[in-house]
Amino acid sequence: MVVPIMSGKDNLTAVLYGIEDLRLEQRPIPTPKDDEVLLEMDSVGICGSDVHYLVNGRIGDFVVRKPMVIGHEASGIVAKVGSRVHNVRVGDRVAIEPGYGCRVCDYCKDGRYNLCPEMIFCATPPYDGNLTRYYTHPADFCYKLPDHVTMEEGALLEPLAVGVHACRRAGVGLGSEVLILGAGPIGLVTLITARSMGAGRIIVTDLLQNRLDVAKELGADGTLVVERGADEQDVVKKVHALFGGHAPDKTIDCSGAEATSRLSVLATRSGGCAVLVGMGPAEIKLPLVNALSREVDIRGVFRYCNDYPGALSLVASGKINVKRLITHHFNIEETAEAFNTSRHGLGGAIKVMIHVQPKDKNNPK
Repeated sequence: MVVPIMSGKDNLTAVLYGIEDLRLEQRPIPTPKDDEVLLEMDSVGICGSDVHYLVNGRIGDFVVRKPMVIGHEASGIVAKVGSRVHNVRVGDRVAIEPGYGCRVCDYCKDGRYNLCPEMIFCATPPYDGNLTRYYTHPADFCYKLPDHVTMEEGALLEPLAVGVHACRRAGVGLGSEVLILGAGPIGLVTLITARSMGAGRIIVTDLLQNRLDVAKELGADGTLVVERGADEQDVVKKVHALFGGHAPDKTIDCSGAEATSRLSVLATRSGGCAVLVGMGPAEIKLPLVNALSREVDIRGVFRYCNDYPGALSLVASGKINVKRLITHHFNIEETAEAFNTSRHGLGGAIKVMIHVQPKDKNNPK
């Protein structure tokens, strides 16, 4: 199968110039290196980090100092392959793992390439993302999609991989009792991953009831609305009540707020594990004496590594339903409206998907 590359200059691209300055512009169609593929992009989801860069121009030490192509939750069609590429062919539908390391440092060699100091990650300054019609990427970080998996599901492997990594870091297994703090996209993919791994009971908390309704639909055994400023000891008691009067052995904080980070320690049973996924302020106050005296492990999560194959397997098997997370669809010409919808949660937005090509063009018939 040959995917025709448009002869004109149609490489419409979403470029973030700075705070509140997101533009659509034409860029040259790139040429793949020997170990890369040229992709005709199909679907790109909007992540909270994309919105954060738009609103604040930075996340921690990552600062938008020059125009940056936005987007990293993506899938596409292989349009051209480099001379050393053998794992995919022209016409293949692929999911794109957006970050890759140097391959030679100790972290990469040890299989923890997400910690590589030379990590290149889409739409993380100073590197461009992939909300564009044509994009080049290392072939070994492209994963061929089975015929029955949609392009939207391929794009959602990115947030799903975060959930897989979080559950692996927490040691979720058969019978685990899991508390998930936050019912945004990452909290929801963590929920469905924990369920697929055999968790016995899963409770989800959030500020918004509508998101908890989705969590319930996706398999949460119980939910709890936690109001801003609520007394944390009272929240701990309510959480334990939902677990039948005892504490969960795993807590995964997908929010990143100081209140939820504290709750992840306070609500977890002695000897349990608290995993921090959501990134909030650079510094917060944690009840460390409480954690130390009860031997609660506190573990961090930074993206994922070696988790895309597992995420793809979960989707391909039909064990989980990530498509339920998609609430809104826009084409690339409507990027500004798409970001506004995601940013303000309009219409109960959970995951907003931008279609670079006509919706369903490359999906199973």
